[in-house]
Amino acid sequence: MVSFFQNIRVYWLAFIVYWGIMLFGYDTGVGGGVVSQKYFQSHFGLVNLDGSVNTKKSNDISANVVSVLQAGAFFGALGSAPISSAVGRKWTLFGFTVFFTVGAILQTIAGGSRGLGYIYAGRVLAGVGIGAISAVAPAFVSECSPKDVRGRITGCFQIMVAFGVMISYFVNYGIGVHIHSGPAVWRIPFGIQLVPAGILAFGLLTVKESPRWLASVGRKDEALKNLAYYRHLPVDDDDVRHELAEIEAAIREEREARQGLGLKEAFFGKGNWPRFLIAIVIFILQQWGGQNSVNYYAPQIFASIGYTGNANSLLAAGIYGIVKLVATTIFVVFFVESLGRKLSLFISSIGMGTLFFIVGALLKTHPPPSTPAANPPPASKAMAAMLYIYVCFYSMGWGPLPWVYVSDIFNTRTRHYGLATASASQWLFNFVLSKVTPTLVTDLGYKIFLMFAAINIGAMATFSLLIPETKGRSLEEMDIIFGTVQQGQREADIAKEEKAFRKDNGSMGSEHDEKV
Repeated sequence: MVSFFQNIRVYWLAFIVYWGIMLFGYDTGVGGGVVSQKYFQSHFGLVNLDGSVNTKKSNDISANVVSVLQAGAFFGALGSAPISSAVGRKWTLFGFTVFFTVGAILQTIAGGSRGLGYIYAGRVLAGVGIGAISAVAPAFVSECSPKDVRGRITGCFQIMVAFGVMISYFVNYGIGVHIHSGPAVWRIPFGIQLVPAGILAFGLLTVKESPRWLASVGRKDEALKNLAYYRHLPVDDDDVRHELAEIEAAIREEREARQGLGLKEAFFGKGNWPRFLIAIVIFILQQWGGQNSVNYYAPQIFASIGYTGNANSLLAAGIYGIVKLVATTIFVVFFVESLGRKLSLFISSIGMGTLFFIVGALLKTHPPPSTPAANPPPASKAMAAMLYIYVCFYSMGWGPLPWVYVSDIFNTRTRHYGLATASASQWLFNFVLSKVTPTLVTDLGYKIFLMFAAINIGAMATFSLLIPETKGRSLEEMDIIFGTVQQGQREADIAKEEKAFRKDNGSMGSEHDEKV
């Protein structure tokens, strides 16, 4: 409890900037549900003359509505790096929030003579905003968090993703049950995006800039004040000055080691390329692990395992969202700092793969009925239960931890490039999966679950065992873990920075005495 109140300002920072991450979850979850609404399908020409849904057209539009967001997010994530480096984390987030808002408005006013063009354009613009926010927000929070609770605070990222997804499912469910015609079918779900965007934009005015970014651009006095503010301690506190000394030492080492070297060295310099490789691979595996396919197309997925009928599939998806949110919250609050990164990822991989194998086997041996039924058969209920347990395993590892881990491993100079690269990798394969999933569900049937299961156990579990543990280590210690600097050199540099602080304090004290 003492730690919570000591770090209350960091928790407030996470609460504010992660409203942008709630948008990440909401916007990715809402698209598939909107496209599955019957009025949307008839209004935008996805229905055959006999009244049946044109499966190919529906799959294509569903994939496009979801995937153009990821395409925009890919470029937003990459573009955020130089902007974040130049103007700081806070104002980069503010600018891209405005960008997102324009996209949300375009989606909301679509329809009539404007057709799908406004939805596509709005999704691309909103995607650019979300991509940038997803890259900058975890870096901002990580840079302001103390090492003993950094995993928990940074892990709130995935709680907000899960919260956004859950809200999107229930918004779609509410629309499916209560609104059957009219443009409100898509305008309400798309318009709701403006609420968290507004909270984020106004909330950013209440937080302070990252002290690590300030130190990296030479604004040392502001860095000290902001660090003391986030630690809820006076600026002359020994712990605050030691932490800033460690930050300054790491930044000075980076500058000296890379004097006169360009962007190439940032990516391929000593100790850097393994971090970028891990950041890319961890998100490739996360995307191909199957969760986001279930996430984006939950109504269609649940329909494919027997939850036929719009209300049934949307309600099953909504329950899935609740389970995911609760499981993520329990893990991030109670276990992320005790189990460690590696063990959590390994257990998560094995559990996910096992449950996907069970779902695939049940779907093969007990296919769902071809005609809609008010009450799904027992086999369908069993498969739904397996997916609910599956998302618990996902939420204890491969959901929150890739973001936590990637936020951990980069040093101050490369963190914005590292998070931008990781986020762009995530969005690129997000785009690929969201584009192909409707077709995979239609063409592969039960085999899609077996494919994801093999990736979970064969690739993700193995990867979990190969990466270094980062739990309980400061961000500056990552240079030691990845071999950029030796332990002895770092300790000497910290001592030098602390000596400089004491000298500065002594000079200030002498000047004060003279004035008195």
